[in-house]
Amino acid sequence: MTALTAPSIGKYLGTNLHLLPQTDQLRALHTVIRDRNARREDFVFHSGRIIRLLIEAGLNLLPYEPHDVRTPVGSEYHGLRLAAKLCGVPVVRAGESMESELRAVCPGIPIGKILIQRDTTTKLPKLYYTKLPRDIDERHVLLLDPMLATGGTALAAIEVLLERGVAEQNIIFVNFITVAEGVSAVCERYPRVRIVTSSIEERLNENAYMLPGIGDFGDRYFGTDA
Repeated sequence: MTALTAPSIGKYLGTNLHLLPQTDQLRALHTVIRDRNARREDFVFHSGRIIRLLIEAGLNLLPYEPHDVRTPVGSEYHGLRLAAKLCGVPVVRAGESMESELRAVCPGIPIGKILIQRDTTTKLPKLYYTKLPRDIDERHVLLLDPMLATGGTALAAIEVLLERGVAEQNIIFVNFITVAEGVSAVCERYPRVRIVTSSIEERLNENAYMLPGIGDFGDRYFGTDA
């Protein structure tokens, strides 16, 4: 995990791009899950803690409205409540690793699904399946996918949401780790989409793998890695 290393994406930080505070605790959690010898149960547990932080950060970007309540001692508290309808949309399969933490924070939240895979011939992302709430055009969307490398899958998923009538500014992309190339790809194409992430990686290698990286998140989380 590194500090922001690409000056070209510095302009997005704090506006389009929201990076979790780089605390010692977060670094310790990343240390566990980046270890190639980590047990799957440790990977799942510690990544879940980071995902919860990401979900909470994403919720903090939503609109809220005043809502007053009476406390048990009879006093009035001038509070807030969510002012928007919400849904989650994981990108199958790795994005489903983030679904349980979203449900824990937002019980009963509608969940859609998008399946996008890279075509082996064209190397381009291809949409295979989508199932979304009927009224998704009226909702704010937490788009869930742990990896943002080149940005191809993210761009394709965002396009699906826009085609279904979701306002660009109502999409929050909740992401585990990213790299400058991915951030630039999303923010330049869709400048009103916001990204929440826990780490900006150093670079992509010649095979478009992020370094230092985390491996294949979905395989490690679901236990299907070799």
